[in-house]
Amino acid sequence: PQVAEVQAEGCWALRNVCAGDDAAGLARSQRAAVAGAIEAVVAALQAHPQVAEVQAEGCWALRNVCAGDDAAGLARSQRAAVAGAIEAVVAALQAHPQVAEVQ
Repeated sequence: PQVAEVQAEGCWALRNVCAGDDAAGLARSQRAAVAGAIEAVVAALQAHPQVAEVQAEGCWALRNVCAGDDAAGLARSQRAAVAGAIEAVVAALQAHPQVAEVQ
């Protein structure tokens, strides 16, 4: 988690792999969550609060991993909340008010 560029690229990869609200996309999001993606993204956000690229990609990754209004999607959202995602996203919004990709 020390290299911001690696963290940004990892978040970008998760963002793209977990894109889509069809059954396949939601299944990828579930696999990512089971693999620890939510906690890894929150750790990246927390480790690099001043790096806008990490913040933008991390927020997008969380959005995609937590998508879905079924029981699994709601469980992923709850897991994100427990992992500190709410606070991490609020901190990103506050730290980068002029960066459209974060807002």
